[in-house]
Amino acid sequence: MWETIGATLRSEFSDLADPADLTQVVVRLLLALVLAAVLGYDRERRGSSAGLRTHMLVGLGVSLLVVASEQSGMDAASVSRVIQGVFAGIGFLGAGAIIKQSDKEEVRGLTTAASIWATAAIATAAGLGREATAIVATLFAVVILSLLLRLERRDPR
Repeated sequence: MWETIGATLRSEFSDLADPADLTQVVVRLLLALVLAAVLGYDRERRGSSAGLRTHMLVGLGVSLLVVASEQSGMDAASVSRVIQGVFAGIGFLGAGAIIKQSDKEEVRGLTTAASIWATAAIATAAGLGREATAIVATLFAVVILSLLLRLERRDPR
């Protein structure tokens, strides 16, 4: 009986038995976390409702779903459906970050919602093993969130 239990436990935890597989998963998840933290830190500094932890959890969750889908042997079409489902859910999360301030046309949180969406896209790229693409996209997002904000503030309109 104990042999059967031991064999079952070994088989249940065998998805990362190969050091190469373990390294690949750790790199992809860690990169998604770090890149999400970069965007989340910017939102945190600005006092946004979705800051560092939210962005990091989105990055981890999205990359995990992509990595686990590929690990399970899903074909490209099935992984694509997982990604589509993830982005439908991210839309709801982003909607929660958007609030209408008053009866006027003033809406706040659109940039935070967009940063959550961008974080999910970057984490998807990292989860798919497109690390360089994820890094380049993060650099673009940082430029949009930081440098363009400075330009907007200088514009008298």
